Amino acid sequence: MIKNLLPLVSVFCFINFSYCQKKIEPSVHDIAKAKTLKSTFDNEDDDVAIEESIDYISFDFDTKEDKVTVRHDMKEKMINMDSRADIQKYCFYDGQSEIEEFEVNYKNDRSAGFFIKDEAYKSNDLFHNDARVKYTHVDFPLKGYRYNISIIKSYKDIKYFTSLYFNDEYPTAKKIIKVEIPDWLNLELKEMNFDGYDIKKTVKPNVKNNSKIYTYTLENVLGMYRETNVPGPSYIYPHLLVLAKSYTIKDKTEPIFDSTQDLYNWYNSLVKSLKNDNSAIKSKVEELTKDAITDEEKIKNIYYWVQDNIRYIAFEDGIAGFKPDEASNVFDKRYGDCKGMANLIKQMLIEAGFDARLTWIGTKRIAYDYSTPNLSVDNHMICSLFKDNEIFFLDGTEKFNAFGEYANRIQGKQVMIENQDSFILKHVPSSDSEFNKEHFTYNLKLQDETLVGHVEKEYYGESRSHILYILDQMKTDKKEEFLEYFLKGGNSNVKVSNIQTSDLANRDLNIDINFDIEIKNAASSFDDSVYIDIDIDKELNNYNLDERHVDYIFDFKRFLDSTIILEIPQGYTVSHLPGNINISSNNYDLSVTFKTENNKIYYSKNFKIMNAKIETSDFEEWNNFIDQLNTIYQEQIILTKK
Repeated sequence: MIKNLLPLVSVFCFINFSYCQKKIEPSVHDIAKAKTLKSTFDNEDDDVAIEESIDYISFDFDTKEDKVTVRHDMKEKMINMDSRADIQKYCFYDGQSEIEEFEVNYKNDRSAGFFIKDEAYKSNDLFHNDARVKYTHVDFPLKGYRYNISIIKSYKDIKYFTSLYFNDEYPTAKKIIKVEIPDWLNLELKEMNFDGYDIKKTVKPNVKNNSKIYTYTLENVLGMYRETNVPGPSYIYPHLLVLAKSYTIKDKTEPIFDSTQDLYNWYNSLVKSLKNDNSAIKSKVEELTKDAITDEEKIKNIYYWVQDNIRYIAFEDGIAGFKPDEASNVFDKRYGDCKGMANLIKQMLIEAGFDARLTWIGTKRIAYDYSTPNLSVDNHMICSLFKDNEIFFLDGTEKFNAFGEYANRIQGKQVMIENQDSFILKHVPSSDSEFNKEHFTYNLKLQDETLVGHVEKEYYGESRSHILYILDQMKTDKKEEFLEYFLKGGNSNVKVSNIQTSDLANRDLNIDINFDIEIKNAASSFDDSVYIDIDIDKELNNYNLDERHVDYIFDFKRFLDSTIILEIPQGYTVSHLPGNINISSNNYDLSVTFKTENNKIYYSKNFKIMNAKIETSDFEEWNNFIDQLNTIYQEQIILTKK
């Protein structure tokens, strides 16, 4: 009897499987929708789209911990726009949050059966962090194939829930964000970068829950740009800043971050909990300052010692992501994050008799300032030194910045300086592009078909510290090799010799490099003419921004002042020089000029990038200049016998 039933069971399973398959395979409507979305978003890099994404955020109160908690419910309907696609769906969490649900279902809401992995998140930028990630690999075998994603993430403390973005990794046909705010919670949703977007907003009371539901809807949302050198996301994407101000429970109101003072109070409470025992660092401070004649010399000795001897390692682990490490720990371990390094500099300067204080700051990657009390307002810590009615900012993570110099990433940014139970708001001074000047002079002449001569190169400011940083990463026996390669620009036709430099161990000095040069295959002769390519540097030749969608951000403000002087051989005259070009805007001033004088050709490039960025409004003019510049780089100077 059992044997007779087996074929029937097999037939039933096959029919059932086939029926289920039909329920999850793309319908004609699904395929048509996929084609429509592909046409709408028109980006060959996007294979998958989110047809609808709904974020629902609600709040509760943990009576045991006296903290406002957050529940973030995320539901997505995903569809494949291409013939096949494989993606990774993931969600991060840490010590202050957890993922309560992570499901991937077919379009009929049956489980897709994908294995959900849960791992510690490893980052090359972080030595240690408590971040974890839940993720799974999702395959879309056919165009129009769909999955429904459901993720629920909870936060133990509302202060760590800082923002909500409309853009996702994938383009989204319809994005809905719903935030239900109970009457006992004073919370502001600050609308950021909404201009230019048709974001619809409604506010409706929920009488049952004594709350209000804020609903934001945006259609046809592009995926986040996959480009390098971009502004931070807080500059370019529409989002909501979640400003939790206070809560009222049993007629008692408690502040969260109602003001900048509240934010400072919390930061300061972490600082006050430190047990700074400076006995371990006293002898080092005495050693560094005993022979110093001036206060500035003492300060530099301490600051540079930290830069040179304390290895910067980013550290984000729960409260330690906000709380500085004790100075003695950083001193003993010889490594620390920005907060630990700032605290060590502070304590060493205090031991030397100076007024030094911890300072919170958001780098230029962050669009906000301290008028917005929120944990996303800053991501860095430095030390402020008060001396002679001036404030100097010391950043131990910038290993080759001289005292009084500031990296572009913090220039102009607002800082919050500790001042006992209050705080001081200031701005880091800014420098212009000339501060980072690169000055090159080539003196060349022609020997047969080889250019020979002498070169002088000078590097100032951040262009100098950039080179010092690279050299510092090299093994001792590789530094000369790298320097030679750097001066040659990696060109096998170039030979450099007799290299002389300024003291590369002294960050207070600009870098001066002098060397002799030979450039083979730079000239060729035909009949009575010589064709010469005299430029081996060709700066900015790869900076066409045709395919970009957002501003291009440089590491720092740039200023190149380069002159190549070519001696005209006796018996020859100049029959062709490339033309001059120049453009100017608020962000750059670029020019290339050629001239002949006293039997020499002067080829000059003057490139200023004043604000360390090229804005999208500049792209058309910028790209036109780069095209002309590349034409010049491809042209040759022509000398003809008289």
